[in-house]
Amino acid sequence: MIVITIENPLAFGAGLCGNIVSFLVVLAPVPTFYKVLKRKSTESFQSVPYVIALFSALMWVYYGLLTKDVLLLSINSITCAVESIYLIIYLIYASNKARVFTIKLFFLFNVGLFGSLVFFSMLFVKGKKRVDIVGWIGSAFAVAVFVAPLSIMKLVIKTKSVEYMPFLLSFFLTLNAIAWFSYGILLKDFFVALPNVMGFMFGMAQMILYFIYMNHKKDEPKPKVTNQDLEAMPAATLNSDVELANKKSIPEKPTEMSEHPVADP
Repeated sequence: MIVITIENPLAFGAGLCGNIVSFLVVLAPVPTFYKVLKRKSTESFQSVPYVIALFSALMWVYYGLLTKDVLLLSINSITCAVESIYLIIYLIYASNKARVFTIKLFFLFNVGLFGSLVFFSMLFVKGKKRVDIVGWIGSAFAVAVFVAPLSIMKLVIKTKSVEYMPFLLSFFLTLNAIAWFSYGILLKDFFVALPNVMGFMFGMAQMILYFIYMNHKKDEPKPKVTNQDLEAMPAATLNSDVELANKKSIPEKPTEMSEHPVADP
């Protein structure tokens, strides 16, 4: 794969662009976690997107090792490191219930499931079949990561406001999908190319929604957002200052229910 990439300048260029843009996308939650550190609280942010993103990156690292694809290995190794830092910060400042849930989810996906897949594929599957199995699983979870913006798009339509959906993030997600789709097609690696079709579609849909609602009823008061809406959204898309303002307007729950609600694993 390394030789093919070097011998194909277009594929190498697409993969290099994919690395750069992916790195920028991975760093998108940095302002959010800076505020978490500053406030010493995760507020209503959920850890699920980061656990799934880490698992997806681990699968692509494994796939990159099997195919000897340096460009896939490089960005996904960096992604694993960054997502791990996010999760460590989350665990430090999350409520006890959220912390326990995150630890369970981490061990379920990134230790149990990932470890089992590596063990099974190394022991019982050989050659191209091993690459195919790992590729299909990696693609499936890449699609799961791309589906996450649906909650933000739903909120934009509900509130007729784009304040929770930054245009630059949508733009870079779309650009990222184009780069990796091109890379996969040029190398005839459809496990890399196919998931990014979904990424491109969702990215374009977000940008279209942005242009539809960017100037919608600017003079009217900002729409109210419930805790349920906020909890359904990846933290990277949230403006924490806006979130706190909205949370203050929501009546507090009884003491025994005031802790950040987390679904059972």
